[in-house]
Amino acid sequence: MLNEIILIGRLTRDPELRYTPSGVAVANFALAVDRPFSNQQGERDVDFIEIVTWRKLAETVSGHLQKGRLVAVTGRLQIRNYETQDGQRRKAAEVVADNVRFLDSPKKGNGEVADGAPPSDAEAPPAEQEAEEVPF
Repeated sequence: MLNEIILIGRLTRDPELRYTPSGVAVANFALAVDRPFSNQQGERDVDFIEIVTWRKLAETVSGHLQKGRLVAVTGRLQIRNYETQDGQRRKAAEVVADNVRFLDSPKKGNGEVADGAPPSDAEAPPAEQEAEEVPF
């Protein structure tokens, strides 16, 4: 069986870094990814895809990425079931990232490239990807 996803898109918001009760870092962000075809009006539709990163990768993306940055994400699709506070059952689809590659450089407020650019990619250790689940 194979469950691998490769996405290229721009962050729609800054990553949100949290820690589980046992101290494991987890960061969430969303990517805006263009569809490869145009609609009837000649415009490209966009999908907004939730991304989850764990441990060192979560801390790296949280420290170096912000809204608007262009990244490539590789990982696996995960479908979670959860229950809302009013008892309704819901499903959430998200990509659990194994690797996040930064495809552009951070900009200063004046449009120049910032000093101390982040590493071009960040990768999670493979054995550490299966972590405890955190409801969001």
